[in-house]
Amino acid sequence: MRIANAEVIVTSPGRNFVTLEITTDDGVVGYGDGTLNGRELAVVSYLRDHVVPLLIGRDPHKIEDTWQYLYRGAYWRRGPVTMAAIAAVDVALWDIKAQVAGLPLYQLLGGASRTGARAYGHASGADLPELLDSIRARLDEGFRCIRVQSGVPGLGMVYGVTSTDVRRDQEANGRHPVPVEEIWDTGAYLRHLPGVFEAVRNEFGPELPLLHDAHHRLTPIQAAQLGKALEPFDLFWLEDVTPAENQEALRLVRQHTTTPLAIGEVFNSVVDYQTLIREQLIDYVRSAVTHAGGVTAMRKLFDYAAQYQIKSGIHGPTDISPVGMAAGLHLDLAIHNFGIQEFMPHSPATYDVFPHAYTFSDGYLHPGETPGLGVTVDKKAAAEFEYQPAYLPVNRLRDGAMHDW
Repeated sequence: MRIANAEVIVTSPGRNFVTLEITTDDGVVGYGDGTLNGRELAVVSYLRDHVVPLLIGRDPHKIEDTWQYLYRGAYWRRGPVTMAAIAAVDVALWDIKAQVAGLPLYQLLGGASRTGARAYGHASGADLPELLDSIRARLDEGFRCIRVQSGVPGLGMVYGVTSTDVRRDQEANGRHPVPVEEIWDTGAYLRHLPGVFEAVRNEFGPELPLLHDAHHRLTPIQAAQLGKALEPFDLFWLEDVTPAENQEALRLVRQHTTTPLAIGEVFNSVVDYQTLIREQLIDYVRSAVTHAGGVTAMRKLFDYAAQYQIKSGIHGPTDISPVGMAAGLHLDLAIHNFGIQEFMPHSPATYDVFPHAYTFSDGYLHPGETPGLGVTVDKKAAAEFEYQPAYLPVNRLRDGAMHDW
């Protein structure tokens, strides 16, 4: 068997998605997700111009060798564009291998370690009544774990917060040729948030698992203050409390709070985690299969984390396509140190483009029993949605200085 063709598919049914389709000389087709929000076309060019020509004629079963060939052979290693492109190839090859074996992918990864993957949903509101209504809506949809995001008095738009649940699968704050600029005030946020969680606990009780994402907005000492302030409300995790490029910064946070920490949705390789895992400075690994080199790399990352009792928390927003979501779910089912899976359901239009076998019921996801990933691409439907430039917002402080978000 040899790779006969590789095609990059770009579609935008509410969000922009980049998909790699690999076809073997005997007609087996595999799919991989290469979506990189706000930088999608960089991955498209990397794949079309630099990777696809290297794939034709290769043995699709040599997944590890192909991964090393693309990673070590390029000289310029790592980075989100490179690793998203490698992930697209890797996942497509695993899809092919599992289809040839006649098995769902998780069976090739060692079989199921659980009956389903516990998932958390997103709830948010500009004010407390909207937030409580959003939590009730997620519970009604079957979620049993909830991420809580709140507006901050005196600020306008805050990323991750919407006043309606209608825009689930749309670009944040709509589509714009340049990023929307939001105003941020860390002091106001730190003063407001503990009261939000107190109100949520009073309304929904102590047993509902609650999560929160700080979106990298805090310094290490501010992150420590927030973690300590939220301890009475028993969070499942506090996510991305500070930019973690400086991995040692988490030592300070860890010294001051027992609130569990989740880090890594913007990381793209095991190198980004070395200190965090070795020194047990985090509790959950947040990378997505799509952004961190595919199934091959993520399985190794989770095996490394398992040595330190650190669990998975795979990134699962709507700018990860159903292809990338399915790849994460097969890993979730197979690995022993699974923690939780983020799940933002896509729009009906997205699911029309990406027919899939995975299901969600009563708080749990399952990748299904279809051989391979269990996701295909309807190219006719995909062609109806042309790429549109879209960007995540940026943050500025009240004095106009750029800030992390």
